[in-house]
Amino acid sequence: MVRRLYELAGTDPARRFSPYCWRARMALAHKGLEADCAVWRFTEGEAIAFSGQDKVPVLVDGDSAVADSWAIARYLEERYPDRPALFPAGVAAARFVTAWADGVLNAALVRLIVSDIPPLLDEPAQAYFIRSREARFGQPLAEVTAGREARLPEFRQKLGPMRAVVSEQPFLGGDAPDYRDHAVFGGFQWARVVSPLDLLAADDPVFLWRERMLDLYGGLARATPALGD
Repeated sequence: MVRRLYELAGTDPARRFSPYCWRARMALAHKGLEADCAVWRFTEGEAIAFSGQDKVPVLVDGDSAVADSWAIARYLEERYPDRPALFPAGVAAARFVTAWADGVLNAALVRLIVSDIPPLLDEPAQAYFIRSREARFGQPLAEVTAGREARLPEFRQKLGPMRAVVSEQPFLGGDAPDYRDHAVFGGFQWARVVSPLDLLAADDPVFLWRERMLDLYGGLARATPALGD
C-alpha cells in the first residue's frame, strides 16, 4: 500500500520545517508507520490539488487522502487502533494542548523567527512568503522580529505551564510521549530548523524535554539539521 506524507521544505530538500508537518511525521513514527515523505514547496499547490486544498501536511494512505495535522492524527488513531495510542488521555486533552501550541507557542515563535525563513527558500517561494507574511503582519519581516533577543524572557515565561509539567515527568504524556508532545514539539522543531536563535536556556526543563523529543524514534527529528549544522 502506498503511504506518502507531503511536507514543506526549503531550497534544501532535507530542511523540512513546517511545525504541522512535524506533528504528522511524529504521529506516524509513534504509530510505527513508514511513509514516503515527499518534498513540497509553497509554489507547488498543484501537487496536492487532489486533496482539495493547498496546504501541507497531506497524508496519502492507500485510497485515503487526509489534510491537516489534527485530522491526520485522528485518522491514524482510528485507522490503526492496534498500534500505540496517540490519545491515551483522551482526545479532548490532546485538543487542548494542540490549541495552546497553536494560539500561544507558535503565535509567539513566529514573531521571533519569521525573518529567518526567506533565505531558505528559492526565489518564487521567497517572493510568495514575503508578500503573504508581510500582508499578515502589516510590516516588514525584519521589523516583526526586531529586538527578539530582548523579548526572549517574555517568550520563556509563556512556557510556564509546560515547564511545570515536564519538570516532574519526562513528557507531557507522562513516562512516554503522546500526541500532546508531538503537537508542541512541532513548533520547537520549526524554530530549530529555520533559525539560529537560542530559544531556551540549557538548564530549562523545556530544553531537556526537547532533547528527549529529538532522540525519539531513532533520532528521527535530530536527523533533520538545525540551522548552521
